[in-house]
Amino acid sequence: MTEPIAPPPEPGTGAHELPDLLLSEAAVTEGGLEVKARSQWNYARRRFLRHRFAMLGLVILIIVFGAGVFANYVAPYSFSEIDLNNILSGPTTAHQHYFGTDEIGRDYFSRVVYGIRTSEEVGLFVAFASSVIGLIIGAIAGYYGGWIDNLLMRFTDLVLTLPFLAILLTAAALEGQGSQWRVSIILALLFWTGLARVVRGIFLSLREKEYVEAAKAAGAGDIRIMFRHILPNTLGPVIVNGTLAVATAILTEAALSFLGFGIKPPTPSLGVLVSEAQNNPQQWWLTVFPGLTIVIIVLAINFVGDGLRDALDPTQRRIRA
Repeated sequence: MTEPIAPPPEPGTGAHELPDLLLSEAAVTEGGLEVKARSQWNYARRRFLRHRFAMLGLVILIIVFGAGVFANYVAPYSFSEIDLNNILSGPTTAHQHYFGTDEIGRDYFSRVVYGIRTSEEVGLFVAFASSVIGLIIGAIAGYYGGWIDNLLMRFTDLVLTLPFLAILLTAAALEGQGSQWRVSIILALLFWTGLARVVRGIFLSLREKEYVEAAKAAGAGDIRIMFRHILPNTLGPVIVNGTLAVATAILTEAALSFLGFGIKPPTPSLGVLVSEAQNNPQQWWLTVFPGLTIVIIVLAINFVGDGLRDALDPTQRRIRA
């Protein structure tokens, strides 16, 4: 004789009165539901979206960099268009000179917008190129070790010991020739060292893990193990370093252009605009607007970098309120 089936709980009964078996994974699976475990990337995405300053910085970057990308549509004038009736006029809505004009009547708002485009191109290119170089050198040194590690790390130490500003100014003066892409390549060749050391340390610790040994036993080659199994565990530091490298590259390019060793006119960049403002110190808008734009971009990138660093920390499970 079969046992009677217990009736379902009456409405209003609490969930704590149900048997623990009904809450187990097996019972949930048999009931037609699936329990999905959250991945580390899911946790990282949620933590990043909860980071208020990171989201604020991301919104600012989208607006500012978007204005640079679509400068042809945002700027009311070309960066080289001259208005002889308004020379060194202050900020005004008349004739759409929102940021005023410079010493030959060029609209300063348009020049700042086009300067954002140039500076963001330099920053993004330097961040990408230096990250690739640092990632490859650090991965090879950390995975193989031995004399390869010693050779690559001694070369990295040599680059680190060089006087950065002197080498940068000399290289920019000899090879830069005012081109934004040549200046970007010079910066990328000097920015990779920090990331290479970080990646090398991570690879040294991960190459002894069980999943790496299992991949070797399964016949996987070195390239596949490095970039398929180990590389995904280094993406956190790489992404954070690349984000912060954008801000550093923009600041360095602005400093080079201000000193006269970076991008040359007529190509507008934020550093070039600040440098040109020295000729008219009494016209405050010539310095304030491009300088303030640099500050806003760097602060926004740092906010995003801090948010990515917290979100991609594998030891942190707590989601910010």
